[in-house]
Formats: sequence, C-alpha cells, structure tokens
Amino acid sequence: MRTRIFAALLTTGLCLCQQGPDPWAASAFMDPAALASILKSADGKQPHVICVAFPILYKTKHIVRASFAGPGSKAEGLEALKKAVAGLDKNADIVLYCGCCPMDHCPNLRPAFRVLAELGYKKVRVLNIPTNMATDWSAKGYPTEAGAYEGDRNRNPLTRTAK
Repeated sequence: MRTRIFAALLTTGLCLCQQGPDPWAASAFMDPAALASILKSADGKQPHVICVAFPILYKTKHIVRASFAGPGSKAEGLEALKKAVAGLDKNADIVLYCGCCPMDHCPNLRPAFRVLAELGYKKVRVLNIPTNMATDWSAKGYPTEAGAYEGDRNRNPLTRTAK
C-alpha cells in the first residue's frame, strides 16, 4: 500500500515539475548576436525587449533599453507584462528574455509567451539563452546596462546607469 501511495505521489510530482512543450515555434527563437546587432544599429527599428526574469537579475545587469515586466512565473509578473504591452500594436516586434537558468528549465518564459499569444500579439520572439545571461549575453560583450526597474526609478532617478 505504501509503495503505491509513494509511486502515485512521485508520478504526480514529476508531472507538475515538467515545463511542458514550448509554446513557440522554432522560428520564434532569436539569436543573441542578432539582437545585439540590432540594438547597436541606429536605424530606429528597435524591438520592444522585455525582461521576464526575477527583479535582482534585471537590477544587476540587463539588456540595454529592456523594460522589466517581472517574473513570468508569478501572477503579478504576468499582470505587469500585460501593462507593459498594453499600448503596443498587435504586430509590434517584441522580444522576451529571462536568462535566470538554462532555457529548458526556465519558469518564466513559457507563461509570459503564452500570455502575449493569448492577447493576440503576433510577432513575439524569445531570446535564445541556452545557459544564462552571464554566459550567453554579458560574457560576449553584448550591450547591457545596470540599474533599477521602473518602480525603483520613481523613488530614486539616479539608480539607473548605462554601460
């Protein structure tokens, strides 16, 4: 009897821990080098880059000009994401990224992507960060800045610095 209960609990736990299939097509992946190149260009056609990571990761170092929505794994992060895109056209170029951990384990990207798809945004891409932001972005010298997210900037406008 105990063995069956343990097996049932183990199976349930394993099912709940799985991320499930990716909600995006392979064509929705964006290579970090491609985004870095776009961000360095001055042609004015910049995508809306949105960080759906945990606040400390954004505050420490984030992609230059990226906005912060909050962790996609939390209801308040998804609500912040909805507010961040509320004024955007449904065909706006949006790039989501997290980088908290290897992408196949990321708890934030999948829920954030699903929310934008449900809201009808048609050009949402996911920055392909297979390991983490430090390895796949910062260590390669791609453009970053350190600083607070919007809520913190309202309290102290000097907390944001660009690199």
